[in-house]
Amino acid sequence: LLVIGGGVNGTGIARDAAGRGYSVMLCEMNDLASGTSSAATKLVHGGLRYLEYYEFRLVHEALAEREVLWAAAPHIIWPMRFVLPHVKGMRPAWFLRLGLFIYDSLGGRKLLPATKTLDLRTAAVGKPLKKQFGTAFEYSDGWVNDARLVALNARDAADRGAVVRTRSKVISARREGALWRVEIEGRNGRESATARMLVNAAGPWVDTVMTRALGEGGAHNVRLVKGSHIVTRKLYEHDRCYFFQNADGRPVFAIPYENDFTLIGTTDLDYAGDPAEVKISDEETEYLLKAVSEYFETPVTEADIVWAYSGVRPLFDDGASASKEATRDYVLKIEGGDGTAPLLNVFGGKLTTYRRLAQKAVDMIGETIGAKGAHWTKTGTLPGGDFPPEGFEALVAELGRAYPGLDGKLIRRLARAYGTKTRALLGGAKSATDLGEAFGAGLTAREVDYLMAEEWALNAEDVLWR
Repeated sequence: LLVIGGGVNGTGIARDAAGRGYSVMLCEMNDLASGTSSAATKLVHGGLRYLEYYEFRLVHEALAEREVLWAAAPHIIWPMRFVLPHVKGMRPAWFLRLGLFIYDSLGGRKLLPATKTLDLRTAAVGKPLKKQFGTAFEYSDGWVNDARLVALNARDAADRGAVVRTRSKVISARREGALWRVEIEGRNGRESATARMLVNAAGPWVDTVMTRALGEGGAHNVRLVKGSHIVTRKLYEHDRCYFFQNADGRPVFAIPYENDFTLIGTTDLDYAGDPAEVKISDEETEYLLKAVSEYFETPVTEADIVWAYSGVRPLFDDGASASKEATRDYVLKIEGGDGTAPLLNVFGGKLTTYRRLAQKAVDMIGETIGAKGAHWTKTGTLPGGDFPPEGFEALVAELGRAYPGLDGKLIRRLARAYGTKTRALLGGAKSATDLGEAFGAGLTAREVDYLMAEEWALNAEDVLWR
């Protein structure tokens, strides 16, 4: 298999396929997770609002995946509680209660706590909000470090035999009977590869790959929808997230972010430009500030913003009139076969359902070129994730005892990024000087060497992103 695209879907498919025994190469034209997979709201969630569009299969699949993914990577994925204030004149309280009852019931929840009703006049989470909000519902979903999820899928794929190439662009792929002849432009110039099957998991560039590399003129399968986020100074002290209903029907989240900040998003606008050039607009900034200021007692202003990022969601074009109504479900389509080299195109998808998408994709690959191996990813852990879902604090304590000469904050950050692989990174280090040059913010030469050797970091930007 040759997989085009180093986002969450491409790396997820490469990992599953390599684990089943296929020979796999993955090519990513930039760095891992350089597109949509780094620009999400970073939630592992069922998609509460999709219930309103009757996307029950999608919501059920996503809800069931929350605890599966948490168990696979408890260092980079963990539960969060979301507070949904009731707003008079919007969705009635009984409707929200019913939606959350379905949400709690659909997904086979075992470890995540159930929904409860809060009195915002007495609960700590009500303190930052305007006094007009009296009732809220608190429910469970999860958080994920999205870029690291991609890097760890790529690492696991490589550990299982896959060849992973970053900065390697597929410039042409032509059928030669039952095989693909693929031309790749990489760091060492141009090279050729042959594959029995091609997987186009290029995200927002999926149609571009079909048109330019595969020569299929006029491909139009995805609807590009822009989502932007702002990161502000820390707006409140507790660890809960807010799910704010907005007058246009879209939710806006306010989420504790990287200890010292609050992440606010997202917008939902059709996008016609180059996905690599996507940026937040003044109108989007204003929209997000206005949306959260409707709820917070102290208005959030542009002066509070420390960073912003945007991404493009490649939604399957199902003809929906509004971007917020376009399906978030994934669509997998195979072309060729029966003596002609087959192609699998991947449209849509979301972080939460990437593993299920990959499993289904590899099943379809098996039906096309011959099945290998059994399903395995539901119980397989990602690198560094081989400890109990609720065992993160125990891991930090254990690492603290193993490395008493290192700063506790550094140990915690490394554990959050690398889990049990922190030991491989630190080796026999007894003190900070053993980690080599310190570049600031806890980054040392030892970690840079590890990222270059294990996670395809090739330049300073790659290191900083990881």
